[in-house]
Amino acid sequence: MIKDLDPSTVVVHAGRPERVPNAPLGESPVFSSTYIAGGDRGYGRFGNDAWAAFEQTLGELEGGRGLAFASGMAAAAAICDLVPVGGRVVAPRHAYNGVLGLLDQQTSTGRLHVQRVDIADTAEVSDAVTGADLLWIESPTNPAMEVADLPAVCAAGRAAGATVVVDNTFATPLLQQPLACGADAVMHSATKFIAGHSDVVLGAVVTANDNLWAALESRRRGLGAIPGPMEAWLGLRGLRTLALRLDRAQSNAALLAERLLAHPRVSRVRYPGLADDPGHARAAAQMSGFGAILAIELGGDAEGAQRVCESTTLWVHATSLGGVESMLERRRRWPIEVPTIPADLIRLSVGIEHPDDLWTDLEQALKA
Repeated sequence: MIKDLDPSTVVVHAGRPERVPNAPLGESPVFSSTYIAGGDRGYGRFGNDAWAAFEQTLGELEGGRGLAFASGMAAAAAICDLVPVGGRVVAPRHAYNGVLGLLDQQTSTGRLHVQRVDIADTAEVSDAVTGADLLWIESPTNPAMEVADLPAVCAAGRAAGATVVVDNTFATPLLQQPLACGADAVMHSATKFIAGHSDVVLGAVVTANDNLWAALESRRRGLGAIPGPMEAWLGLRGLRTLALRLDRAQSNAALLAERLLAHPRVSRVRYPGLADDPGHARAAAQMSGFGAILAIELGGDAEGAQRVCESTTLWVHATSLGGVESMLERRRRWPIEVPTIPADLIRLSVGIEHPDDLWTDLEQALKA
C-alpha cells in the first residue's frame, strides 16, 4: 500500500509499528548495547529498532533499502572504502568540502586517484568516467548550485562500470529520486533537511542493489560507523514533518531569490528555480521542486559579504543547513573551500519563518 501513496504521506506512515492493541504509534529509541541471545539482533552495533524504522522510511522514499550511519561523512567514507586501492574516483569540482577533503586525503596517501569534473558538463563527465571505479555526483552542488543531468551521467557511469552514487542532501527524496535516474546508491547528510532541527548528526545511504547494501552494512558494522539510538530516533522524528517543512522553506526560497535578483547590491543569484539559471531546465525536468538552498554573490566584495553574514539578526550565521531556522555563511571563510568558489559567495539555507521577516533582515544586512 505504501508504494501507492504520495511521498508526503509515505514520510508520515512508513516505518511504523504494527497496529495492534496497546502498540505504540511510533518506534522509540532502545538504549541497550546488549541483547538476549537467540534472536537476529546479536549486539548493539548490529541493529536497533530506531535504526530499522528510520531506514525503512527513508528506503521507501528513495526506492531502495536504507542504512543509517553516524554522519554523512561516515556514509561517504564507507562508500569510498568500496573502491579498490589505487582505484579511480570521478567527483565534482564543487561539492561538500568534507567529501572533497576526504578524497584529497586518500589521494595524498595513494589510496585513490581522483579526477574532478564540472558535474554540469555531461560530455566532460562521460569522458572522465571511462575506467573509473566510482562516480560521485552532487546535484544541486554545494555551494555552487550546479545541476547535473542525472539520467545522462548516471547512464554514462554505469556503462563505464563505475558505481554511481548521488549525494541527495540538498534535494531530499521528496524532490529528487536518483535511484530512478539510474544511480546505484543515494547518500544523505541526514543532519540537514531530513532531521531538520539542527539537533543531530546523522548520515544515510539507500540502494536497491542487495550486494551493495550488504557491502556497506558490513563496513558500517566493521568500522563502527553507527548512529546512536537517540540520533536515529531524532532523524525519524524529523522525517515525519519533512514534507511540510520543505514545502514552506522552498516557497520562501523562491520568493527571496526573486527579490534578491532585483537587489542592486547583489550581482548574481544561484538558484535553479529562477528561469534564467543555467540549471533551471534540467532541474525542472528531473526534480519536483527547486529546493530551499540558494547562493548570492556581491560583485566580488568578499569583505562586504562577510559583513552581511555578521549583520543579520534573524538569519543565523552558521555552517550548517536544512534546519527550520534560516542560516547563511560566506563559504570561502573556510580555508578548505575550493578556490573556484567566489570569495563573495554567500550560501543561504532558507527556513520556515515568515518570508517578509527574512527579507527585512536580509535587506538591512545588505545595506549595512
